[in-house]
Amino acid sequence: MNCLQVFTKNQRQWKCTPLREDQCVPWRETLATMKWAACQSPAAPSLLDRIVSHNCYLINLASPDAANLSKSLATQRVEMENCERLSIPLLVTHPGAHLGQARPRRPWDGHPPAGRLMKDERLGLQRIARALDRLHRDLPGYRVITCLETTVGSGTNLGYDFHHLRLIRELVKEPERVAFCLDTCHVTAAGYDMTTDGGAAAVMDHWDSVCGLDHLRVIHINDSQAAVGSRIDRHAHIGEGRCGLACFRAVLNHPRLRGVPKILETPKGKTKRGTSLDLVNMRRLRRLMTRP
Repeated sequence: MNCLQVFTKNQRQWKCTPLREDQCVPWRETLATMKWAACQSPAAPSLLDRIVSHNCYLINLASPDAANLSKSLATQRVEMENCERLSIPLLVTHPGAHLGQARPRRPWDGHPPAGRLMKDERLGLQRIARALDRLHRDLPGYRVITCLETTVGSGTNLGYDFHHLRLIRELVKEPERVAFCLDTCHVTAAGYDMTTDGGAAAVMDHWDSVCGLDHLRVIHINDSQAAVGSRIDRHAHIGEGRCGLACFRAVLNHPRLRGVPKILETPKGKTKRGTSLDLVNMRRLRRLMTRP
């Protein structure tokens, strides 16, 4: 347990209570005491990013509705401002939903449609890029990196195809301020089959060719209750879902991902003996590692 994901505001409400300086100072002092101060730059690989924030679930930077987009921009700005004040280097962000014509809800035939965009999807991705450009313009010099997260592709949600994430980063005017978050449950449910060692290696190679492993700054490491390609977002305990242990072996043992924070978002609670389920999941993951 050597990294942490937090919310800096209530993730299910638009309302934002500004952070007070007396809240920020102890946080920053504790990070310094723990030597968890973030590296803030991939140019210093010996220093690890350990702290991640997740944005509000209500934010939709792909929204075609002007009022909703304005509210989303304002809330995302607060998220970025909070991260900057708290010295949090990475802000995980759901790309958003375009709210237009959805793809058919049947499962993909083994994999997502590999960059083949519908019109509404392309428009949604363009809106996300413009929204990020506006935030970057309004907040010059901020060090926090927005990490766009993979999704299962339910409804009109964007981000189920690796090409979606790449296109957003290609469109923004300051791409160095944008990176990615890979969620193992989400990519499995989106249709990327990592249930075998060969399949998992192929998916990681595909990610590298499309998005680049150097731009993968956060990993959400969760099993999936739903099958490959189901497009259903239901997290499960490690080894009790449909991702396959090969999926986790590929992520945990990849030499280029050693310094990437890996966050558990598995169900919380305790075993009948009172052991934290987080601890159970971490022990299972560490047993899959081929090195200490």
